[in-house]
Amino acid sequence: MRWKLWFIRVAFSLTFFGLLVNLYNIQIRHSAYYVNKADAQQQALDNLSASRGGIYFTDKNNTAIPAVLNREYPTIYAVPKEIKDPKTAAHLLAPIVGKEESVLTKALGHPNDLYELLVAKGTDQQVNQVQALAIKGVYVRQATFRYYPFGTVASQLLGYVTQQQDGTSKGTYGLEAQFDDVLAGKDGYVAGSTIFKPQNGRDVHTTIDWTIQGQAENVLARLIDKWHATGGSVLVQDPYTGNILAMASSPNFDPNNYGAAHISSFMNPTVELVYEPGSIFKPLTMTAGIDTGKITPATTYVDTGSITIGGHTIHDWDLKAHGLTTMKGVIEQSLNLGTIFAEKTMGDAIFRDYVQRFGLGEKTGITLPGELRGDIRHVVSGRAVDYATASFGQGITVTPLQMIGAFSAIANGGLLMQPHLIVGEQPQVVRRVASEDTTKQVVDMMVSAVNKNILAKVDSYNIAAKSGTAYVPDFVHGGYTADVVDTFMGFAPASHPKFVLMVKLDKPLHAPLSGEAVVPAWQQLASFILNYYQVPPDALSTITQP
Repeated sequence: MRWKLWFIRVAFSLTFFGLLVNLYNIQIRHSAYYVNKADAQQQALDNLSASRGGIYFTDKNNTAIPAVLNREYPTIYAVPKEIKDPKTAAHLLAPIVGKEESVLTKALGHPNDLYELLVAKGTDQQVNQVQALAIKGVYVRQATFRYYPFGTVASQLLGYVTQQQDGTSKGTYGLEAQFDDVLAGKDGYVAGSTIFKPQNGRDVHTTIDWTIQGQAENVLARLIDKWHATGGSVLVQDPYTGNILAMASSPNFDPNNYGAAHISSFMNPTVELVYEPGSIFKPLTMTAGIDTGKITPATTYVDTGSITIGGHTIHDWDLKAHGLTTMKGVIEQSLNLGTIFAEKTMGDAIFRDYVQRFGLGEKTGITLPGELRGDIRHVVSGRAVDYATASFGQGITVTPLQMIGAFSAIANGGLLMQPHLIVGEQPQVVRRVASEDTTKQVVDMMVSAVNKNILAKVDSYNIAAKSGTAYVPDFVHGGYTADVVDTFMGFAPASHPKFVLMVKLDKPLHAPLSGEAVVPAWQQLASFILNYYQVPPDALSTITQP
């Protein structure tokens, strides 16, 4: 019996000794072999990885301009198995790679770990500093990441790409998310002795005109800075095709360094946020009334300065009584009471029908994630006062994209167009909203408003536009705050618009009227676009003499 126990002890001892010898061979004598093997495996995986497709802007000559592409960055990583003194290595590396020394010591102290990422996109300075340390087990290699050459420009539209724990990448927000499957392609793989090559992702070409987008970004940045606003947006659309030519919003972020931004900056305010549009809604109300024959631009009412509906008193913006006034005068002076008169004259059912015809309360279907439909419940089952306030754009919510689509319908002769962001998508009519004759009358009303108020005029062009200043709702206490959202929406030339332009400013300091805050910016950008496209003048008699 005793010899059996000795046999078992000897057998266990020999087995344990064998394991020690094997461990010594792996960790000491052949460590370089296994490190090289791990690196070779990583490179093999890289060779089987699909290359992500690019995203492109365009210009008026249909030149493709890369907005998102792939770029090699120096990646700094460690092989903990090779690091003899993790604590010292961590002490030296921590200030360079931007990690806490204690966390880094723990990460580098795993004796069997063959890979620990230190910096995904190393700077030249970081690379030089790490290489100067010459720490055995710390290396620099090239790796491919997403690169956004224009930084913050159109960042919410583009989105960004995150690296997943399993080594794959995923488009997040914007076009990167919407077209993730198209852009990503399919990685290659090995099955037995057969290697299946990767299928690279396809490029996405957008209708965004880089020249207009760049100018829109600059104008918006200066506008927000001047009025100390919390944010804003600019949209430009071709009213006949539905193509979006510019989509700029602020605050934005740098997709190259998205980790430094607040999550709220990732949302695209033009489609993922709603607001009460205010008086830019008034041309829609006039379109409904004129199209059904209930009013004309010459229809009159007596403006008494206030009206009480269901216990709620509503005033004009200037708190004045304007007496006998035409519907044309209502648009020229932006009178709330006149717009209420138009709504009550046509009736709630007609008004509700046209609000829905204009596409409000429904998603536009644009190829972007997270689109909202807005809230028009007050014109579906609202009280009399709700219909009244909705007629001038309060008490209902819309997205900026919905509003520019509605204005495009007025600009192009009455057709609601499907908005497009991708080159090659054919123009698509959603529905006819109103007749050409109706929209022409509404356009003439808006042109008259611009000519009388002067601020938005552009020499030698007829401009059709409308301003809006809407108070921001108080979601805590009810009612409204003292903050406003200023919007100016219009198109040019009024006779045959080349573009529809929306400039929106969120919560400017001291709540100025839109005519004071956003109209000059709109005029500047409209002038730029007209000159960029070399659009022939349609009102030579309006040229200002020096």
